[in-house]
This record gives sequence, structure tokens and C-alpha cells, in this order.
Amino acid sequence: MSKADDRATARRALIVIGLVLATALALVFVYATHRVLIWVVVAAFFAIALKPAVDRLQRRFVRRRAVATLLVFLGAFVILALVATLILVPLLDDVGHFADRAPEMVRDARAGRGPLGQLLERTGARRYLSDHSDELRDVGTQLRQPAVVVLRAIVETITGLVTVVVLAYLMVLEAPRITGGVLTAAGDGRGERLRRVGRQVSRTITGYLTGNLLISVICGALTFVVLTILGVPFAGVIALLVAVTDLIPLVGATLGAVIATGAGFLHSPTAGVIVLVFFVVYQQAENHLLQPLILSRAVRLNPLTVLVSVLLAVELAGLLGALLAIPAAGIVQTVLREYGPRRFRPAPAADGVEPADSPRG
Repeated sequence: MSKADDRATARRALIVIGLVLATALALVFVYATHRVLIWVVVAAFFAIALKPAVDRLQRRFVRRRAVATLLVFLGAFVILALVATLILVPLLDDVGHFADRAPEMVRDARAGRGPLGQLLERTGARRYLSDHSDELRDVGTQLRQPAVVVLRAIVETITGLVTVVVLAYLMVLEAPRITGGVLTAAGDGRGERLRRVGRQVSRTITGYLTGNLLISVICGALTFVVLTILGVPFAGVIALLVAVTDLIPLVGATLGAVIATGAGFLHSPTAGVIVLVFFVVYQQAENHLLQPLILSRAVRLNPLTVLVSVLLAVELAGLLGALLAIPAAGIVQTVLREYGPRRFRPAPAADGVEPADSPRG
């Protein structure tokens, strides 16, 4: 083997070692900064969703970008505050009534009277609570100890929310400069393609948010109907809570089901069982029918792609994966359509009608 071959072999070995080291450093960096990266990704998600509203407001009514961005974010906060008020004010009132009735309910439960006492008596839970009162008291004492951990988690959550809002605001505010710089560097031909991809990505994320909101409204409305028919108190408040929790990916529907089912059992065992059966059936319909159909139309993905994307993302990244799975699949489809090989691009229909999953406009 000649010296030239030895140098080439050594150069290739150094390149492989360098790539391995660079990959390892990148993984370490991602692991060390994963919390900040999650904040950035979520902020970009909401920035892309709010940017069309800011652009429309700036184009029609307000000239200055900063003012338009501020108005859109203030409008979003007002809507969230109104929704929170609709939920919290009746909820706090109901909590006050519950607190007033709590001592009487506890006495009835211990004596085996009332709906809760009868339920505990039928399930044998009252005897278990009586026989293990000391152990349960110790558990309650232990649960009060990690208050610092809970407080730290609350502070971190608030910090994350504030950071996401600030990042999203700055992303929307600086979007024209960033977009202009990228398009200028890409040139005329590539710049137009990038602009088209950006519009399609924005449409995908906005469609996902709209579809997810529609699914939550359907869930809340059906819950209200079921609870009203069964005569469960505070059906409107409970249904609103269910609709809000249903917005949370992966665990939201389960949290809403627990709230509504618990309220049903407090009203009567029969109502609790009916509400439980309703949510079991509804969650199957939502996961395998409503979500694939509604989100496939909103994001312009076929239902199979929607379902597979969610399942894979939940397995890989948990809650964040569930949040970003469908828009990420839509973004991948858009990029493949523009930059992928020809076989990945949807063929135009013979009669001039565009394919079902192709972008309109």
C-alpha cells in the first residue's frame, strides 16, 4: 500500500472519528439544554400560528409591526382570561359550597349514609378505610412533606410559560426580518419556493389548532348533554372543564373523564357508571374517528398518517410528541412535496381536481 493510500485511509478515519465526536457533543448539548429547546419549539409553534393574524392586522389596519403584534397577543390574553373567568368563577363558587358541605358528607360517609357513604359501603372501601386509618394518616403526613418540590415545580411552570410567551412574541415581531434575510440569501427561485413552503406550514399549524379546538368543543357539548340528562349538578362547569382538559394532548381526555365520572358517582352510582361508559365509548370514537377525520381535513393529511404520527410521537417524546406530532407530519409532507423526489409528490388529478391532501390556495 502506498503512502498516498495510507494518508487517505488516515484522513477517512479522522473524518469518521470527528463525526462521531460531533454527534456525541450534539447529543450532550441537546440533553443539557432540553428544557430550553422545548420552550423554543413550543414558542415557535404558537408564533407560526399567530403570525397570520399579525400580518393581516398590519396589512389592513396597523402599519407598525410592533403595535400589530402587541394587539394580537393582548387579544389572545383577553380570550384566555375570559375563558378562565368562565371556568374559575363558577368553580370557586362550587368549591365553596362543597367546602361547606364537606363535614356533613364526611360524617355521612363514615356512617354509610348518603350517595358517597352508600358507594363506600357497597365497594367495601369504608371498612378498608376504617381498618387502615393509621396507614392512611401516615401517607397523608408524607404527602405534606414535599411541599418544596411542588412549589419548585409551580415556579418552573410559570417561568416556562412566561419564557414561551416572550419567545413567541419576539419571533412574531422579528419574523419579517428573519424571513427577508433567508429569502435574500436563497435567491429569487429558491426564495419563492421557501415562501410557498412557509405559507403551507403556517396553514398546517393553524388548521391543527382549529381542529383540536373543534374536537374539544364536541367533547364538552356531549358531556354537558349526558350530565344534564342524568341530573348531575353543575353540569355546565364540569363540561367546560372537560372541554379545556381535552385540549391537552395524551392525558387531557383522561383527566376530563376522571372529573366528570367523579361528579357522576357523587350524584349517584348509576349516574357514575353511565358517565364512565360514555367516556370509554367517546374516547375510542375520538381517538380513532374524530381526531383522524377532523385533523386530516384541517391539516390535510390522510387519517392513517394522522393516527400513525400520533402513536409514534407519543412513544418517542411523550406529551411534547403528542402536541407536535400532527403538525410535524404536515410539515414533513410539505417539504417532501416541494423538495423530495418526484415519486413523493402527489400526482395531479386527470380531471383537474386537486388531490384531497394537497394544499388549497
